Amino acid sequence: MVTNSAHHGTSAAANAAGTTIPGETCGLVLLHGWGMNAAVWEGLPASLTEGRRLWQIELPGHGAGPFEPRHASCAAWADACLESAPERAVWIGWSLGGLIAMKAASRAPERVRALVLLTATPRFVRAPDWPAAMDIGVLAQFHDELLADPAGTLTRFLALQVKGSEGARDSLRTLRRELAQRPAPVPAALAQGLDLLRDTDLRERIGALTCPTLWLFGRRDTLVPAAASEDIARLLPQARCQVIAGAAHAPFLSHPEETGGAIAHFLRGLAC
Repeated sequence: MVTNSAHHGTSAAANAAGTTIPGETCGLVLLHGWGMNAAVWEGLPASLTEGRRLWQIELPGHGAGPFEPRHASCAAWADACLESAPERAVWIGWSLGGLIAMKAASRAPERVRALVLLTATPRFVRAPDWPAAMDIGVLAQFHDELLADPAGTLTRFLALQVKGSEGARDSLRTLRRELAQRPAPVPAALAQGLDLLRDTDLRERIGALTCPTLWLFGRRDTLVPAAASEDIARLLPQARCQVIAGAAHAPFLSHPEETGGAIAHFLRGLAC
């Protein structure tokens, strides 16, 4: 299984009795980012998780998620997550997890009620017509370093997640602590994940999305610049975009209440 499923906020007794539980028709699928695992979601505020059922799915080769030869494309990673997801839910994806969530929504739109994308973008590398993105050289450097020193490369990437954010040191400590709670990622999966970030371009797919979307960016993010919100608005005029001041690439860790509040407000609009 790709998932380390954790269901919170509901009770078996209530389900068995057929009682309507707030959010029961609006479960949340949570997809973490590159090199991470499901433990990163432990700090989500109660305003977001209370009364909602959560599926914390681990990407192929991350945490307890198996990594198999078939996991060689963005579509394959999305399908692996769909295999572990409920029939219909709101998908929340952080960074690479957001990219996979977008792909899942394009492959199985009936399964995805809405998308919440945390510091994610349909194209992570810069292009002439997509300037608010990462320099491809950054990914190439990580790829090269990964071959020689997987653990050290992951540690350096953790620092980039919080670089520039308010409370960066505390957020980095949290990331390290949570990452250590689960099995280390498979180096081959890390390499494949970097390839997906480098090669995947879902901009055309994004324009065809019909489900509601919320895009949250960090004003101080050095990996996915907040200016990407302007490009998203052009691709998907009906999208809701919000930039969190003081946050970097992990706003749900550095600014949990603000991030959780924005998501909870979005979910209330869906009657979740």
